[in-house]
Amino acid sequence: MNGPATPPVAAPRPSRRWRRSLFRCLIGLLLLAVFLVAAYIWLALSWSFAEGERAGYVQKFSRKGWICKTWEGELAMANLPGAIPEVWHFTVRDPMVAARINDDMGRRVSLRYEHHRGLPTTCFGETEYFVVEVKRVEP
Repeated sequence: MNGPATPPVAAPRPSRRWRRSLFRCLIGLLLLAVFLVAAYIWLALSWSFAEGERAGYVQKFSRKGWICKTWEGELAMANLPGAIPEVWHFTVRDPMVAARINDDMGRRVSLRYEHHRGLPTTCFGETEYFVVEVKRVEP
């Protein structure tokens, strides 16, 4: 014969302590991810892949961006008089450098730049070339 029916055994519920430690672990992982992303962005902005200078005429220069405003420009570089100029796109983050470029519009200038590769968004600039200094080139 069958004995008395036994009620089904319910699965044990996780303790509050276990849930609290899981929550702390997830918060720790989230903070670690935020720190790693911030460290990567800082490294990409502070270390330049290359540096150089380009000379020509600034033909377009404007402040762009919905949230992150940066100065974006185009430099027309011509090797020979009468030749079709090559256009070089650049970004300026420093307002003092942007003011100097605006003052020298229409004149031949030399732009010293730093090339920063691997920036995650266009919030830092639409190009990888960041102009850090402007010199007027006298004819």
